[in-house]
Amino acid sequence: MILGVVGLGLIGGSFAKAYKEAGHTVYAYDIDKTILGYARLDGTVSKELDFDNIKDCDLILITTYIKAAAEYLKEAAPHIDRHTTVIDCLGVKKNICELGFKLAKKYGFTYVGGHPMAGTQYSGYKHSRGNLYKNAPMVLVPPVYDDIEFLERIKKLLEPAGFGRLSVTTAEEHDRMIGFTSQMAHIVSNAYIKSPTAGSHKGFSAGSYKDLTRVARLNPRMWAELFMDNKENVLQELDWLIAFLGEYRDAILNDDEDELTRILKEGSDRKISIDG
Repeated sequence: MILGVVGLGLIGGSFAKAYKEAGHTVYAYDIDKTILGYARLDGTVSKELDFDNIKDCDLILITTYIKAAAEYLKEAAPHIDRHTTVIDCLGVKKNICELGFKLAKKYGFTYVGGHPMAGTQYSGYKHSRGNLYKNAPMVLVPPVYDDIEFLERIKKLLEPAGFGRLSVTTAEEHDRMIGFTSQMAHIVSNAYIKSPTAGSHKGFSAGSYKDLTRVARLNPRMWAELFMDNKENVLQELDWLIAFLGEYRDAILNDDEDELTRILKEGSDRKISIDG
């Protein structure tokens, strides 16, 4: 198999290394030629992906920022061969999938939305590794949902990454859920660490602090694009969170221990009912 990777950050670099380690050929494109040079020097990438050799790829994975992904798709689409499958690996799906499905229909290639549910708080090719996706979930947004043969073909193409589970959903449902499970977690963590008290936490913090602040360290430009592209869902989650936080604040401000106990129990019971 020939894999084309667009963007050699943590996600793209880990895909490239996984497929290379599985014995496949990897072409790659990155706007930073230095990073591309490293990937070629360490043997992961065989050639720079361009509009001449893109037609040779069996699979193309797009792992850039959202705006860059859309621009690349528009420019590359006329050069992509009909036998090629393109999967974006972005954190939101609706807008990029609408564009991808439209271009795929026009030029004859196959397009699938994807979201690998794996990563770290670190970014960049230097932190990428071939086993990043080992047993991790992969969410797919295909153009059709009732074609088992089609989905098996996509599963086969993704096999070298080592995903543990592939799930299928719509772009709308993906973005609604990811607004809560991923994007809100990053916003809350990033806001929490801004407390003036955080600077003197050492010696007073343990697991709770580490768990809550793990994703405060992030790629600002990338996450800003993700939040804005999923604006409606993020705002809904923010409104709910702000309202709930107000309840805690009011109970403490008013010395209402019974109300505070009630809402704390409500949250604890909610966690148990959802996750056991």
